[in-house]
Amino acid sequence: MDIDRRADVTYRRATPEDYDDVVAFTSDTWADRDGSDYIPDIYHDWIEDEAAYDEQFTCVAAVDGTVVSIAQTVLLSDREAWCQGMRTHPDYRGVGIGLELTHEMWDWAREQGATVARNMVFSWNVMGLGHSRGVGFDPETEFRWLEPEPDPDATGPLEVTDDPNAAWTYWTDCDARDHLRGVGLAMDESWAVVELTPTLFERAAEETMLAAVTSGAGTRGVTYRVRDYEREDDEGETEHFAEYGVGAWEDIDAARTLVAAIQRDAAALGADSVRVLIPETVDYVSDGSLLRSGISDEPDFVMAADLTADYRGTHG
Repeated sequence: MDIDRRADVTYRRATPEDYDDVVAFTSDTWADRDGSDYIPDIYHDWIEDEAAYDEQFTCVAAVDGTVVSIAQTVLLSDREAWCQGMRTHPDYRGVGIGLELTHEMWDWAREQGATVARNMVFSWNVMGLGHSRGVGFDPETEFRWLEPEPDPDATGPLEVTDDPNAAWTYWTDCDARDHLRGVGLAMDESWAVVELTPTLFERAAEETMLAAVTSGAGTRGVTYRVRDYEREDDEGETEHFAEYGVGAWEDIDAARTLVAAIQRDAAALGADSVRVLIPETVDYVSDGSLLRSGISDEPDFVMAADLTADYRGTHG
């Protein structure tokens, strides 16, 4: 397609009136995997009012007045931006629109003070992975979901505390932190990761759930709950989910104790399903299997871009 992405395409903040255009090219995004795209369902919730213009930016690209691409970036902290929902109409792929739209988002994030932008890509999404690398994201880490069943009577061999200082001391020097590059699930944005801090652990202890596994040998594991929510499936049935931002442990006893703490917490919430972010390593995945805790079939990848770099000079 003969399009100059700078001369013929308009990049701007999304509006409610763009909904029909966006639905037209996102409804069948993953039709080949019997899955539906979430963007048509959450589009109107995404659109920010003027008061939120310095917190998130939903950007679209329009050709001759018709929106053909969309993406959103959200500030997760003073220095971290999260990019999500990057979609382009199939007829307009490969002409640089996605590249320019991504850099528009990065420009906005950099203006707000962010120095890093991240996104998440399903490992099976080959096109999404190629796009992310092509626009300037670099590989950062990979994780998988542990999926234990809620159980009010679950027990483990070690003790558990909700002391955020113990949790933080463990996290700063554990293998999981190294593999995950210091990130876990964000508490204020679904399907987003953020650098874990003492403040986040303190907040989890006060507002949701924090569990640190302890023994005579010191702290040996940590987890925290980011949220629980209900969602209606395609058949109209409501399912209650509980999500935990990380699962990190030293050995199988610590893993068993940590998983039991999660199972009890999820049962107390009345949750039907549980997801825990764990590192995608042989140790962690096989520990989860040994505990019969349920493991997602495929990993997810986290990518990161350095916003202090001249990304337009390199990729523009």
